[in-house]
Amino acid sequence: MNTLLIAGTDVGVGKTVVTAALAAYWQTYYAGRSLGIFKPVQAGGSDRDLYPRLFSLNQSSEEINPIHFETAIAPPIAAEREHRSISLDTVWTTFETLARHRDWVLIEGFGGLGSPLTAESTVADMAWDWRLPCVLVVPVRLGSIGQAVSHVALARQAHIHLKGIVLNCLQPMSPKQSDEWAPPELIQTLTGVPVLGTLPHLSEPTNLTKLAQEAAQLDLERLLPLSLWQSGAPSQFT
Repeated sequence: MNTLLIAGTDVGVGKTVVTAALAAYWQTYYAGRSLGIFKPVQAGGSDRDLYPRLFSLNQSSEEINPIHFETAIAPPIAAEREHRSISLDTVWTTFETLARHRDWVLIEGFGGLGSPLTAESTVADMAWDWRLPCVLVVPVRLGSIGQAVSHVALARQAHIHLKGIVLNCLQPMSPKQSDEWAPPELIQTLTGVPVLGTLPHLSEPTNLTKLAQEAAQLDLERLLPLSLWQSGAPSQFT
């Protein structure tokens, strides 16, 4: 299956922005190919409503996000509070059906790789169990280097296929400040994982043209399905 998990080091690090940027790029340059977006479990937030407004997905809210809790806390705790359960069979069946009918499926994670999906499993466990290739979103802020190193170590422990790291600026900043807080070369050296680029702070994170332009600056050859590159890349890469 042509899938990609957009994981992060924490909540609020820009997984949704990176997912939206990749989706905007796909629908701009691969308009004839089908895209799916999937968020297995969501506690609070509105991503399940955001994506259908931005993209032509032909997916219901339940097909994007089969399990949704109102309470913005860890899913197993939210489930307990709302007197519900998390059915991984439901999540897997919804995902598998979507993946069978789409050329590429973006799976947005929640929290960090170590965040609990159920009382017995984490996002990292899901990535391994489903054999999901993964890109790690690291926020550009003080402490970014340590977060990147620790999450890459967790990814290796969980045997996750980590394709690369995307740095995401949470606030407006100069290139100098970005390099001081999250120097790509140092992060690559310490983790052994390629940094695929840095997304600048976007004042309009729902501007699809801008999202696609910024995604085009990333090393997308590592992220997009191999079949696309074998059949020919978009014109800006040729």
